Amino acid sequence: MNTNGVEEKSKMNTWMLATRPRTLPAAIAPVVLGSAIAIADKSFVWLPAVAALIVALLLQIGVNLANDYFDYLKGIDTQDRLGPVRVTQSGLIPTKQVKAGMILTLTLSLIPGIYLLTVGGLPVFIIGLACICAALAYSGGPFPLASHGLGDLFVFIFFGLIAVGGTYYVQALHLTPLVWLMGVIEGLLITAILVVNNLRDIQSDRQTGKRTLAVIIGDRGSRVEYVLLLAGAYAIPMILWLSGWMSAWVMLPIFSLPLALSLMRFIWKSSGGSVLNQALAHTAKLTLIYSLLLSVGLILSFR
Repeated sequence: MNTNGVEEKSKMNTWMLATRPRTLPAAIAPVVLGSAIAIADKSFVWLPAVAALIVALLLQIGVNLANDYFDYLKGIDTQDRLGPVRVTQSGLIPTKQVKAGMILTLTLSLIPGIYLLTVGGLPVFIIGLACICAALAYSGGPFPLASHGLGDLFVFIFFGLIAVGGTYYVQALHLTPLVWLMGVIEGLLITAILVVNNLRDIQSDRQTGKRTLAVIIGDRGSRVEYVLLLAGAYAIPMILWLSGWMSAWVMLPIFSLPLALSLMRFIWKSSGGSVLNQALAHTAKLTLIYSLLLSVGLILSFR
């Protein structure tokens, strides 16, 4: 039996666990939506779109590794954690290796990022620098955003407005009101993913002094926030259609509404804790499905 092969496979699986693949739809969905707007107004350019997707994925993985690393150093991840296994806290990967993985991933994001810089110029440089700084400041530094109730705002801005807007900009080299509005929708959906995560961890975060927005507004407030975020995401296309600004195609995300309603009901009635792990995965799934449907709707609306 080739034990080296087994060990290598096990190590690879552990690193895959560290990247938190269930969170990657949060990186993919905004790029898909931004590119769909570019297709709709005939500004799509495939190479910047692909580069934007690679950057988004690497930044998401970098944020995940940074969160794993810094939460362990600050004593936030403990044995009482209810979420998926954290590789640093559990000892699956040595702390120094997780740090090195974080640095390597963020550094690799600079390669397609430099190409995008040649395409988009100074605005892309500013966006890229802000993204790198925010990735590290989310859990690390003297004022970690996630520990001071700013995680939700961070996600809304960077995974919604900046991710959708940046993807569109590197293709069209300008922005439109529609791009910002679609960024708002994406921000609402992806923030909902974070809300489930923080609602699950509300007790352990409170005990370790991590003041997420969920800790600040409480259990019931977080459930209300989740419902309002999803409701807002479904209300905007309806307003666009009813106002006559866009055709009925923009209502395609309505086909994902049964899943959304099921999740709202579950979040509202659940007892919290580890049972929310599945809701977390399903909210990420909902985000991707909704974004794909909206993308198709936007393209068909502009035909």
